[in-house]
Amino acid sequence: MATINLGAIKFNWKGAYNSSTSYAVDDVVSSGGNSYVCIQAHSNQAVGNATAYWNIMSSAGTNGTNGTNGSAGDTFGLANKEIAFKTNAGALDGIPMGTAGQFLKVNSGATGYEYGAVSSDFVKLNESTAGASTHSIDGFFTSDYDNYVLIGNNIQPNTNTHLNMRFQIGGSEHNSSEYVYASGMSYTDASPTLLWTTAGSAYSDWDAPDNVVNIQADSHNSTATHVGQLKVNIYNPLGTTNWKIFDIDWKYNYANNWNRIFTGGMLKNTSAISGIRFYYDSGTISGSFKLYGIK
Repeated sequence: MATINLGAIKFNWKGAYNSSTSYAVDDVVSSGGNSYVCIQAHSNQAVGNATAYWNIMSSAGTNGTNGTNGSAGDTFGLANKEIAFKTNAGALDGIPMGTAGQFLKVNSGATGYEYGAVSSDFVKLNESTAGASTHSIDGFFTSDYDNYVLIGNNIQPNTNTHLNMRFQIGGSEHNSSEYVYASGMSYTDASPTLLWTTAGSAYSDWDAPDNVVNIQADSHNSTATHVGQLKVNIYNPLGTTNWKIFDIDWKYNYANNWNRIFTGGMLKNTSAISGIRFYYDSGTISGSFKLYGIK
């Protein structure tokens, strides 16, 4: 009975061809980028010439055209800190680094790249921390946005007092009697009812313009638990043909009960508003503020 070598029933990779090596049938070697299989046992029969001993298995492909080599240190015409890219015509080009806060984007003609400012319908414009007798956020209203939202967190006085607000025009606090507004208070913890203040009280100034918006009627204690959260909506502050409209949502802890005040009103002035200012009747105001622009 014939003996079958199971290990020979396959191709045997032998690496690069060596004239001093004895090869058996189905041995495979490489040479010049090609690969060959042995069809007759032998030694010292060079591949490519001894066709009685080798069959070609695969051939090397044609080399592509070499690209242009740059010299040592060649920047290909790019300046320092430029980002390289290929144009639609296949040429190498580069764009200089933008300014802080910008990002890389496709240009308006979709033909290349450029740096530009972040564009969004809702963008944070300023973040600040209060720590003085007053706190102003000024100079951030621009024609890029129609409306604004101001968020205040952990607002707290250092004395028993009331929270107030005024707008700023041209960077200066506007304290003329042109604030017309009305407020309501919802006692969310002590008694879940909505109370609208009556005419003539410290809150309801709808029929009697005041020189300040009194956001909070009750005295705000300076203890650590008496903190407040604030949101102010300001509509079209740069408009010069209409009165300025605002809404205020103020939630604060008083006597260990969370209370909520809603205030809506207008500033009877057609000048552009440059900012907004908060303060208590006395003492220092603390907390953090973030201003957002909305398109």
